[in-house]
Amino acid sequence: MAHWTFLTHHAHVLVAVSKGSDLTIDQIAARVGITSRATAGILNDLVDAGYVVKEKVGRNNHYIVNGNIPLRHPLNENTKATELLALFK
Repeated sequence: MAHWTFLTHHAHVLVAVSKGSDLTIDQIAARVGITSRATAGILNDLVDAGYVVKEKVGRNNHYIVNGNIPLRHPLNENTKATELLALFK
């Protein structure tokens, strides 16, 4: 059986955040099936690119998806992140 998926880890993290903005990095990592360290790096990438806004709430981070940004690949540049995320509601 093949061990690949159609979505990248970045997409999986974005989907997880869109479903639970109060999830911790460890919870996101468990849902995606990657390490917490990899998840933190991906979240930093998503924040740097503007797809996610990180807010400090007490001792925890709260993540908000900014879905108005188009996807990064030239084949998908006319599709906003919200359109992708709508597939997983």
